[in-house]
Amino acid sequence: MNLTEQVLHVLDNALSLQGRATAFDRDTPLLGSLPELDSMAVLAVITGLENHFAITFSDDELHGAVFATVGSLCDLVEQSLARQAS
Repeated sequence: MNLTEQVLHVLDNALSLQGRATAFDRDTPLLGSLPELDSMAVLAVITGLENHFAITFSDDELHGAVFATVGSLCDLVEQSLARQAS
């Protein structure tokens, strides 16, 4: 399972999408386009990603643009993993 698939799996679980996330790609819009992604769900997604990937996001990394698309969310995870590896 590649990084995008893993992020989609976390999204699907955190938002209770019942498998709908499998049809998403990096260009799929999230915040403002996905009704399930409200402010409480954002916290569930962040926690889910941190637990799944064993990473921690800093407060300054988390802003609206991160949740614009699946790709921007994947980029956040990838950057955090790279930072942790160095």
